Amino acid sequence: MRLFTPVSLVMIFSILLLPGCLTGKERSFTALEQVHYATKPELEAKLTEMNLKLGAPVYIRAFKSEMQLETWVLSEQSGEYELFKTYPICRASGTLGPKLKEGDKQAPEGFYTVTEKRLNPNSKYYLSFNLGYPNAYDRAHKRTGSHLMVHGSCVSAGCLAVNNQNIGEIYLMVEESFKNGEETVPVHIFPFRMTPEKMALREYSTWHDFWDNLQEGYDMFETFHIPPRVDHKNKRYVFDMQKNKNFKLSRSEADLIAQLKSHTGP
Repeated sequence: MRLFTPVSLVMIFSILLLPGCLTGKERSFTALEQVHYATKPELEAKLTEMNLKLGAPVYIRAFKSEMQLETWVLSEQSGEYELFKTYPICRASGTLGPKLKEGDKQAPEGFYTVTEKRLNPNSKYYLSFNLGYPNAYDRAHKRTGSHLMVHGSCVSAGCLAVNNQNIGEIYLMVEESFKNGEETVPVHIFPFRMTPEKMALREYSTWHDFWDNLQEGYDMFETFHIPPRVDHKNKRYVFDMQKNKNFKLSRSEADLIAQLKSHTGP
């Protein structure tokens, strides 16, 4: 009869005592591991069908009234951002208008930037990324708040929430763009689609002047399908298409930008 040596007995008991061996349970995967395994191949295939690439620069914009969040991806062929998908926002607290202070449970409006450090793969809301609120414009207006996110789990106290499947796709596009060398992803949040008709309906709103300023950035992207560079001056947002590295300006386009700026004010 074959006898086990002391060394072999130790190895057998070590294997039996590994987590899950006694219970029969498999190791649980993190949310990020799940989306890389289950979501990433399908996402890459969808992008390829549209002649787009995972890892290309990404632009995100959201509309509070319509409860929609769009992802746009830079096309190598056209040199413009192409609409990849429109996702339903399942929760967004507050009303139309900007976030003013900590605890008002209001989703922000304005022009925000996500960096790699603002990604949170360990979020209690599945996956999330921080919008960077308050930005410089918000601080100039003495607005306060923190931890404003785009995340999963369909709950909100001032954030924009989508379901877990959708945040998986959105998160992957942002993460892969950083891996490919991008430093930032712009996220522009509007109260509504800023068409002339919808702006006219809100002519007497308290926030009409603020929205008129937002509309300038909205119109620039609608015209060129390139996100403008955003700064602030004299407590207003200011926009410059020529500072975007992906934008090549022709004379006619320069004239059009001047017209857009004159229409929306200084």
